[in-house]
Amino acid sequence: MKEKLEYLLARTDGSVRASISDEQVVKLVKLVELLDKWNKAYNLTSVRDPNEMLAKHIVDSLVVMPHLKGEQFIDVGTGPGLPGLPLAICMPNCEFVLLDSLGKRIRFIRQVCHELNITNVTAVQSRVEAYQTRLHDFDGVLSRAFASLNDMLAWCHHLPKPSGCFYALKGTYPEQEITDLDPQFGIDDVHRLSVPGLEGERHMVIIRPINAH
Repeated sequence: MKEKLEYLLARTDGSVRASISDEQVVKLVKLVELLDKWNKAYNLTSVRDPNEMLAKHIVDSLVVMPHLKGEQFIDVGTGPGLPGLPLAICMPNCEFVLLDSLGKRIRFIRQVCHELNITNVTAVQSRVEAYQTRLHDFDGVLSRAFASLNDMLAWCHHLPKPSGCFYALKGTYPEQEITDLDPQFGIDDVHRLSVPGLEGERHMVIIRPINAH
């Protein structure tokens, strides 16, 4: 699996591969091995083949790295730690809160952090609207869990700093969602993401509160 992951990473944006050490590649492979092991018992992801997980879960998470600004991030609706765990492994100088409402997912994330000695992750079991521990405290709010951009903004508006961003990971270009965007927020940028080994379009929409422009 290590060779396949290295092959996929070599085909990503050059700045992505250049920022990932050999030690981090080993940890990413161990993450997939743990996800595969836990998935058999706890059904954490619909992807069953660990080789498919490399593209769909690991590389798909890491291609956003060049676009993230700041040091404090929260991954909302993280599921089994995606994209938060791969990002935390490869961005060790940043802090990540991984939030999910299901206990089995949070237990998995905590076990991964223990086994792989990941020290920059805090796993929290909570619904996002109930998470009031760190208000307006994050440089970036990440999610690939929400059905629409407005849903993300409605549930997560209390999380970013005034200068912070929302990073929404989407499939096809969400033209209608952008048209319907809450007028209190503005589109900062939309990046088309190239994910080696993954068919279909991927986009990241970066949103800021209007008063932050």
